[in-house]
Amino acid sequence: MKKIRNPFDPQINKCFGCGPNNPIGLQLEFYEDNDHIISFWQPDENLQGYPDVVHGGIQTTLMDELASWTVFVKGKTAGFTTSMEIRLRKPLLVSKGRVKIVAKLKAINRKIAEIETEIYDSDKQLCSSGLIRCFIYPEDQARERFGLPEHDKFY
Repeated sequence: MKKIRNPFDPQINKCFGCGPNNPIGLQLEFYEDNDHIISFWQPDENLQGYPDVVHGGIQTTLMDELASWTVFVKGKTAGFTTSMEIRLRKPLLVSKGRVKIVAKLKAINRKIAEIETEIYDSDKQLCSSGLIRCFIYPEDQARERFGLPEHDKFY
């Protein structure tokens, strides 16, 4: 497993998902493992829905963020989410501690990338899954519109 660098300027990057200096954000870090992009996250009791259950919107955000980083690293471009099909399968418990989020680029059809995502609890139980579709730009436009760094800056 290889660590992925966050090459976006930390003074500008206030992203809720990956901004390292966003004090209320998730501050996710990412790893590449063959075809997968992976992140680990420690649930916070302030992000509950029902008692001890990570809010479904936070779970969706985790999967959406992994999808974006999958587009950056595997698709070598950037874009934005156009649709999400999320399935909350089992309660993701805050009390179980660190979770693993996994994403894989399934297909690129014209300007749409399809990314499969999954969240596992510390017992390796699948708790949530999703299919996320992102509109993607050609690489040169992604650099211009979103400030996408050169691909080698992620390593």
